[in-house]
Amino acid sequence: MAYDDLRDWISALGKAGQLKRIRTEVDPVLEITEIADRVSKAGRPGHLPNMSVGGPALLFENVKGHPGASVLINQFGSEERMKLALQVDSLDEIAERIHEFLHVKSPEGLLDKMKMLPMLADVGKFFPKTVSKGPCKEVIKKDNFSLLDLPALKCWPQDGGRFITLPCVITRDPKTGKRNVGMYRMQIYDERTTGMHWQRQKVAAEHYRDMLRAAAAGVDPKQLKSGAARTAAVDIMARTSGGMNLVNENRPSGKLEVAVAIGTDPALTFAAIVPAPPDVEEFMIAGFLRQKPVELVKCETVDLEVPANAEIILEGYVNLDELRSEGPFGDHTGFYTMQDDYPVFHVTCVTHRKNPIYATTIVGKPPMEDAYMGKAVERIFLPLMRLTIPEIVDVNLPVEGVFHNLMLVSIRKSYPGQARKVMNAIWSLGQAMFTKVVVVVDEDVDVQDLGEVTLKVFNNIDPERDIQFTMGPIDSLDHASRLPNYGSKMGIDATRKWASEGFMRPWPDDLRMDPAIKALVDKKWKDLGIE
Repeated sequence: MAYDDLRDWISALGKAGQLKRIRTEVDPVLEITEIADRVSKAGRPGHLPNMSVGGPALLFENVKGHPGASVLINQFGSEERMKLALQVDSLDEIAERIHEFLHVKSPEGLLDKMKMLPMLADVGKFFPKTVSKGPCKEVIKKDNFSLLDLPALKCWPQDGGRFITLPCVITRDPKTGKRNVGMYRMQIYDERTTGMHWQRQKVAAEHYRDMLRAAAAGVDPKQLKSGAARTAAVDIMARTSGGMNLVNENRPSGKLEVAVAIGTDPALTFAAIVPAPPDVEEFMIAGFLRQKPVELVKCETVDLEVPANAEIILEGYVNLDELRSEGPFGDHTGFYTMQDDYPVFHVTCVTHRKNPIYATTIVGKPPMEDAYMGKAVERIFLPLMRLTIPEIVDVNLPVEGVFHNLMLVSIRKSYPGQARKVMNAIWSLGQAMFTKVVVVVDEDVDVQDLGEVTLKVFNNIDPERDIQFTMGPIDSLDHASRLPNYGSKMGIDATRKWASEGFMRPWPDDLRMDPAIKALVDKKWKDLGIE
């Protein structure tokens, strides 16, 4: 059965021995981060050796300066908890379900149609359901609220302030009406405003830009098709560097409505980070993951729907003609993201459950909680990658590569130059476009074994021949690129080279012991007395 809400999930964590309640007073400024960082690195060399890898989820019940508040952190911080959150024994189970839906064949007779009925019934569970009321409306505050009442964390010493770090940010595509749920950090500026750190390649940022394009053209966003409207849209994008730089003249005004849910069931929180196609609503992905519809309720002050069972809801808008400096922020790269201008979120209403639980996370030098969420995305969405790049056998995004610096890919090689084709295909796939280094190996290399990858890659390449560079979009968090958001990427073809690729030398065989000798030693092993 799907978890009804965050509280149901916390109860499950407790029953599984995966939750630690902490009643000692702790400070949300730096102290919770230090505790959570130590726990998230537990079980690794030099870090709490007597604790299981990733440690438990932590529920702080005595937060300094916030009497009665509870803070949940590290809820996804181990492979075991990720599987528990998604209610599977293996993350590959979800990947297999995706594979089945992607490869449905047209029924050829009555029996085939009957066999499809259970699958069609499952599909009906994916779609969200709007309800008239929900627990998130137990307390409604349209005037007497302050964001400073949230037990939000200041995570690292040089952070620009306190940040909301695990929000489900909901926007609506102004052209199609489809909703999007993303996760973007929010720096709390004061009682009523926060930053909205949607990086320019994110879906919500595109919703913001579509509103800006339409305002510049003086048309409804659905009418951005005429030549004049498109020219005006091109002009405003060029003058504002994609909407993220202020100009002193002729920047159009307007608003994009936004809602934020804090403390949702684990499937919906996870769905907010998945690299879904823009036309697929994350509410539907959450329904697929939890095998039960997400219940939504209408907002009080904006035309959006939010999770009915969320702990806290923030309603409001961002102005098209307003940016503000945001950051610094200690990020998952292990470095601070420097200050930059981002839209400002103005809160018009806060609703919440009685005694709401504040869900949060921290990021920093890996491994941390987000590492397990990222690895889950890697496993679950491998079938979607194969849909576009069918020769892919497996991928590995090493945690220390922070998910956009390094991708290891094994392929079923069938023709010359295929490894380079795969590199370029990866750089064209959604958020994979940010991958700084793509390494491609043959299918007989286990990309999950970093030792084997290292051995094969550096034995198999001629650097001048097998390394290629290209220019393109770079993650906004990359501090090394020559320009913000734009820089170079590297692809390494570590596959075995063929004569049709210009390699005429003989290729040596791998070292392997004779099977008969291995069997002989197996029989003698106990007698050898080595163990």
